[in-house]
Amino acid sequence: MRVILAEDSTLLREGLVRLLAEEGHEVVAALGDAVTLLAEVEEHRPDIVVADVRMPPTHTDEGLRAAVAIRERFPEVSVLVLSQHVERNYATQLLSSNAERVGYLLKDRVAQVEEFLDALVRVHAGGAAIDPEVVRQLLIRSTHVDPLARLTPRERTVLEALAQGYANTAIAERLHLSLSTVEKNLSSVFGKLELPHTTEYSRRTLAVLRYLES
Repeated sequence: MRVILAEDSTLLREGLVRLLAEEGHEVVAALGDAVTLLAEVEEHRPDIVVADVRMPPTHTDEGLRAAVAIRERFPEVSVLVLSQHVERNYATQLLSSNAERVGYLLKDRVAQVEEFLDALVRVHAGGAAIDPEVVRQLLIRSTHVDPLARLTPRERTVLEALAQGYANTAIAERLHLSLSTVEKNLSSVFGKLELPHTTEYSRRTLAVLRYLES
């Protein structure tokens, strides 16, 4: 796939360029700030953009704002955002309109190469990739919500995997459950959360994250 990187850490940026090249991907641009990111996307029309949330000149949310703008102006371009810490508002803002072709990972996850590459592929394929720690903290902060409190431990575990962007078959494999057990638990989760049934797991991810934010 064709990739644009926007990361102000030279060490991490060059490391990602090398890793992606070794995996057969083409890095068409590697930037140290978000100032020219939109222009580079318009020029190169990459398959995916990997961008840090906080970038120069203010190191606040330049990367995030650029990512949101890319999703609005270039919906065919996938976006994978990296963050140093779990930032609930940033995750919600990025995912608020659509959870297709989007990912939100903590930078620690990049060090786990296989997980990072798996997330990259899933996002490029049109799905979602939400860092497990982001999902975990959202779940912890939402224990006061009555419908969520009614979930069984098994249902909560399945919900965590769902919110990370995994399809039913992948959830079954990761949790060592049968596919029918996963489907049964998901049906129960959606019933308790009063969420409409859909076969598109990326939309289910968005529904779960919207519910948790509310």
